Amino acid sequence: METSNKTAKVWFITGTSRGFGRVWTEAALKRGDKVAATARNLTSVADFKERYGDQVLTLELDVTKKEQIKPALEKAFNHFGKLDIVLNNAGYSLVGTIEEASTDDVRAMYETNVFGPLEVIQAALPLLRKQGFGHILGTSSNLGHISFPVIGYYCSSKWAFESIHESLAAEIAQFGIKVTIIEPGAYATEFGSAESLKFTAGMEVYSDYKSAFIENIRNLERGNPEATPEALFKVVDAENPPLRFHLGIHNLPGVKAAYEERLKTWEEWDTISAAAQG
Repeated sequence: METSNKTAKVWFITGTSRGFGRVWTEAALKRGDKVAATARNLTSVADFKERYGDQVLTLELDVTKKEQIKPALEKAFNHFGKLDIVLNNAGYSLVGTIEEASTDDVRAMYETNVFGPLEVIQAALPLLRKQGFGHILGTSSNLGHISFPVIGYYCSSKWAFESIHESLAAEIAQFGIKVTIIEPGAYATEFGSAESLKFTAGMEVYSDYKSAFIENIRNLERGNPEATPEALFKVVDAENPPLRFHLGIHNLPGVKAAYEERLKTWEEWDTISAAAQG
């Protein structure tokens, strides 16, 4: 699927060294788009430059380093003359129970999963407003709607990520800027690698519970990340893209079940809730 030069889009993508970031960068370049591909280590994305030349601009960017964010966005904007899509993709998961994780562990994860993307959004908005269009995408998860044990803090970062983007969408629609939250289910990416998972200090009382949970996670049916680009392109090419977009077959059943259970509970307690109105 090639994109003509007239309609070629310009992407700014964080976390392009592995996982969805690498898959989507490669696919966008293959279809003829241009990409500002960012990564903490430039050697991890050097092959993009070798293979795609002027189509790609590789930039060093660690989203936890605020001083790198605005210059990277401005360099990309000035280099390509526009930014159609700003895609926040960098992130990792913290593995540990609520009792085990230290506040320092949680704070560090939020720096990457929440505050870093927020800094990218805030730095990108003046550029997108200036050009009068743009599409902000953020990689979330089906865990932006439901929460699992053992990775509860990771889930909480995605709940925060989702609510920020929902508010953002309402606030910036007036400027012609769109927002979409991409919500992958389980996929066979490097998200299970040492670079994408960090483990808290353990407590013996939780060891069996965590082992059983992690084994269940490992046995999940995983999608093929190489099958996702066409779906992503349909979203970014749509005149009216959705605020939330699932990737994979498992998300919708799980989210529907979770909300049905919540509605059932709220309705059962509604008389008592209503009495509290006064």
